[in-house]
Amino acid sequence: MLTNTTYDVAIAGGGLGGLSLSILLAKAGHKVVLIEKEKYPFHRVCGEYISFESWNFLEGLGYPLSDMDLCIIKNLVVSAPNGRTISHSLPLGGFGISRYKIDGELADLARRNGVTVIESTKVNDILFANETFTLQTSAGNIQAIVAVGSFGKRSNLDVKWKRSFIGKKPNKLNNYIAVKYHIRTDFPPDTIALHNFKNGYCGISSVENGEYCLCYLTTAENLKKANNNISLMEQSVLYENPHLKRIFTNAEFLWKDPVSIAQISFERKSLVENHILMAGDAAGMITPLCGNGMSIAMHSSKVLAALITRYLHQSISREQLEKEYTRTWNFLFRNRLQTGRLIQQMFGKPVLTNLFLQTLKPFPKIVTYLIRQTHGEPF
Repeated sequence: MLTNTTYDVAIAGGGLGGLSLSILLAKAGHKVVLIEKEKYPFHRVCGEYISFESWNFLEGLGYPLSDMDLCIIKNLVVSAPNGRTISHSLPLGGFGISRYKIDGELADLARRNGVTVIESTKVNDILFANETFTLQTSAGNIQAIVAVGSFGKRSNLDVKWKRSFIGKKPNKLNNYIAVKYHIRTDFPPDTIALHNFKNGYCGISSVENGEYCLCYLTTAENLKKANNNISLMEQSVLYENPHLKRIFTNAEFLWKDPVSIAQISFERKSLVENHILMAGDAAGMITPLCGNGMSIAMHSSKVLAALITRYLHQSISREQLEKEYTRTWNFLFRNRLQTGRLIQQMFGKPVLTNLFLQTLKPFPKIVTYLIRQTHGEPF
């Protein structure tokens, strides 16, 4: 139930970025509300691989990763549409955990730290006047001194505010769809594989309970050509890669239907909209091929929490808060996202992808370099 309380910070969206930010701010003594349109726990479209750069951060939040029997992922396999592969160790490595598990447990942790978590509630708009935000939600209005948008890859607010990336014509960096399953299959749990196919790629990696996340990204055009039938598209397009055909025909699929999302964009996004601070995928997305979106979301929440605390303690102005957040975010993440976009454009066309991987195979140092360019240091 909503009250007449004015919060220090209101966060629209409860993914990893929003949840992490809420916990950090609550630990700093601030009054925080987080609004999530779904009810925890639930599945999200996500590759569910987190690089080790985030391990210490999550444990610092109070999330006991060391006590969990998680799959440690240290090897990478990439295949071209024709089935040719290259294998490489991951310089930093990572671990597998489902969003169903980690998001739900972080939401519980947020509550224990004093965050007001409002579920099954949609934020319809965020208005700014007289140095206060009003979040218009399906459950009523919420007032806050600081507002953060952490609402994922694409939301009703992106469209309502006509954010710059929304109006872009379809190109190589937007108009994607993503599809995710959980499966059981015979695959090394210490390995993540990225299998390319025409206009897309599919990742497979282990999560908890002996399950695997199978998640792919492709163009809306591929789905349209298959009469908007996901199963037909998989058989006509994904099966052209022999590794994917083997996975899809032999695995045990644990859900009746996959989780999917459409109209994904990797275009640049603004970090501030009418004084609303953007975090996580709302601030910018690295291509899933690079596998570090969750780490970027959590790292950005650490940066943002420190700056919001300085603002609430009146040591910096709102203008300084916005400028410093933009400067620091760009310093930490802009090059990683640009590298991701560049790599993204190297894949998708079968001839180019086959040639690219064939060229890389004799040069493992180049592969190491590309992987490092998309990963950050532990934070």
